[in-house]
Amino acid sequence: MARTALFSPFEIIEGNRAGGMLIVADHAKRDMPDEYGDLGLPAAEFDRHIAYDIGVEMVTRRLAAITGAPAVLCGFSRLLIDPNRGEDDPTLIRQVYDGTVISGNYPMSNDERQQRLDRFYRPYDDAVGALMSSVAEASGRSPFIVSMHSFTPVMQGRPRPWHAGILWDSDPRAPLPLIEALAADGSLVVGDNEPYDGALRGDTMFRHAIVNGFAHVLIEIRQDLIGTQAGADEWAERLAPMLDAINRRPDIHEAKQFGSRTGPI
Repeated sequence: MARTALFSPFEIIEGNRAGGMLIVADHAKRDMPDEYGDLGLPAAEFDRHIAYDIGVEMVTRRLAAITGAPAVLCGFSRLLIDPNRGEDDPTLIRQVYDGTVISGNYPMSNDERQQRLDRFYRPYDDAVGALMSSVAEASGRSPFIVSMHSFTPVMQGRPRPWHAGILWDSDPRAPLPLIEALAADGSLVVGDNEPYDGALRGDTMFRHAIVNGFAHVLIEIRQDLIGTQAGADEWAERLAPMLDAINRRPDIHEAKQFGSRTGPI
């Protein structure tokens, strides 16, 4: 885990904004601003999935390099505040996560909550929106948004058989072709809204893609497959031509409302 007094809540990887695609990595890093220390946790906790999505930073950097797409990486650990939750979500700032008590998050005053929103959550969220708008302006069309995540091989003692999961709410334009392309490799077990459901009201894709009618897909890769640079590169190289093909589809760059399974937008 890296800590620094000169802390940025996000990092932009530059790319071809006129290409129409951008990549978002909400849980790419486990970094903490200096004044928060380790939130009262042993350093080893920051090696776990509770702090970040293992492997996602490596996959995102390689995927951006191959496709030429720009990317935005969240700069802080989700233990500080989770950028992939709505501001009213009870799991926005966790006090207990997968059996670990986060003493630095309890008790949580309203002033402290607002400070974390203002200093970390909202600047990252604004960076996602700004990059999305810049891609739309440069390309002259609605952007295609790819969100990168990873999941644990085992949860609550149960092995997860999927190599990757494609999460989505109601817009099928990108998820279904990607599921089909991955499933064409008979060695892969591909989840359709597994191991999580992609309909999460208030999350990053809801705020930036669904409400605007922009085509998008959330990709979850099992962490044991991308925990090394070699594994991360392999998955980035697998995904890149599939995402490029989807990005070339004319319907991908039309703003179109499909609604949400979570209720009215």
